[in-house]
This record gives sequence, structure tokens and C-alpha cells, in this order.
Amino acid sequence: MADMASSANLEGYQPYKKPVFRRLMQRTIIPWLFILPILAIHILVVAIPSISALYYSMTDWKGIGEANFVGLANFKRLFTDDPVFLKALKNNFIWLAFFLTIPFGLALTAASLLAQVKRGAMFYRLVFFLPYIMPSVVTANIWQNLLSPRRGLGAQFTASPVGEQLVKLGMPDLGIPFLGRTETVLLSIAFIDNWHYWGFLTILFLVAMQNVPLELYDAAKIDGANRWQQFLNVTLPGIRPTLLFMLMMTAIWSFLVFEYVWILTQGGPAGASEVLGTYVYKQAFQRFDTGYAAAMGLTMSSFAGLIILIFIVLRKRGWDI
Repeated sequence: MADMASSANLEGYQPYKKPVFRRLMQRTIIPWLFILPILAIHILVVAIPSISALYYSMTDWKGIGEANFVGLANFKRLFTDDPVFLKALKNNFIWLAFFLTIPFGLALTAASLLAQVKRGAMFYRLVFFLPYIMPSVVTANIWQNLLSPRRGLGAQFTASPVGEQLVKLGMPDLGIPFLGRTETVLLSIAFIDNWHYWGFLTILFLVAMQNVPLELYDAAKIDGANRWQQFLNVTLPGIRPTLLFMLMMTAIWSFLVFEYVWILTQGGPAGASEVLGTYVYKQAFQRFDTGYAAAMGLTMSSFAGLIILIFIVLRKRGWDI
């Protein structure tokens, strides 16, 4: 009887429904109110400048006054009529190849060695990370003094301090002004940038390595794996998300490089160290060809976007990124 009474009561039960306006407030309006400040900043700082850059890239504009619409003429000029842009693009690809190999090789080697250090580990981490937090102006000026030739007697120049030491070590061909020769200037700047950058990668890889379960190394040792085999089959798979993410970020940064090149050589000598960032700056703020600079900036962004797209496709195909 009690069960029948309960069933009768349940049949007449109607669940409480919130008013439509209250549901709308909780599910839609209130979340958007929280997002609105960040969204407004994003629209103001990112979206509007991006749309403006897209428009001005198709105009002949000097930065002030009226912009004359020219369609895709700026982009045609980039790839067919401007050898300096093609040279700068080539230098960016050289920079990309350098930074996807040398810093990663150094950082992986140093991190794998530091992972074995127990005493004084924090000191070594600080030593490796310190160059990264130094201001780029300070770092560039230190290395500029080390690599630039010094004036000797009369109007003669001697080799740079680094060149002098290399000559003393039995390498006379390296007693040269590294930042003053077209053959060496770009890689010399890349070396300076790498000096401050690879320690940052080392710390990131070291943290990732310390999160790899020790049981995996124990199992590899039981199977007879040596240190190199453990590194290939345990360490690299264990840090793969961090490794691939930093590969992506380094590739993007390689197309946005500016500060070290500008501080050290401003693209010289004879355009040998010109990169897209310095060339855009010159076009926009020295030659006041702002529409053309906007087209160049969009081209730089498209390369960065292409890199991100590649990693998105790899992630959808099952890569652990």
C-alpha cells in the first residue's frame, strides 16, 4: 500500500524548472561577462591591428595621410621585384636551420648530464639559466666588444679579442672581424643568440627528464640497455611533448628574430645579416613605405602560421604534442 501511495505521489510530481531568463543568465550572459574584459583587450590589441595590417598591406601608404589601394601589388613586389626580401628570407631559413639543430643538441646533452648531478644541482641550473635572463642589449654589447676588431698602431686594426685568442691557439685563419665579414656575420650573430638561448632549453629539458618515471630506466637496465640506448628509448620518448613544443616555438621565433641582428649589425655588412624583422623595420620607420612593410609583416605571420598548422595536423594524426 505504501508503495502504491508513493507511486501516486510521484506521478503528480513535476521537477522544478528555473525561469528561462535565469537559465539564460547563468549559462550565457554571466560567462560572457567574465570573458568580456579579456575579449575586449584581445580585439583592441590583436584583432583590430591584424585587420588593419591586412588592409594596409594592399595599399600604397606612407604611414600618414591617405592610403591608396593597390591590391596585391605589394605581394608581387615582394617575391618578384625585391632581391633584398628574398635574401632576408633566405637568412631566416639559415637561422631556422641553425636553431633547430645546434641549441637542441647542446641542450639535450647538457640536460642528460645534469640529470645525474645530485649535489649543487641548483647552482648549475642557475649558471645555465643566467644568460637567458640578461637583457639582450647587455649581451649583444658584450659580444660585440669580443668579436669586433680593435684599433692598433696608427690606422691599423688588430683582430678581435676572440680572434686573437684563436690565433694563439693555433688557428690563424680565425683571426678575423667576425661581425664585419659577409661570410661570417650571420652565423656569428646566431652564435651570440644561441649563447643566451640554449641554457633556457637545457633547464626545460632537464625538468622534463626528471618527470620520466625511474622504473622505465630500471627496466631498460635489466634489459641490458646502455646509457645511449636509455637516452634514445626512454629519455627522448619521455620528453617528446616538451621537445616538440620547443621545436615549434623555436621555428616560429626564427621568423620573428630582430633584436640581436638590429643591435649588432642592423642587417649589415652589405645586407649579409638582413632578416625579415630588420627589413620590415627599415621599410616602415626609415623609408616610410608602410604599406609594403605591412605586406612583409603578413608574410612573416603566414610562415609562423604554417608552422603551427603543421603541428596541428601532426597532433590530429596522433602525435603526442
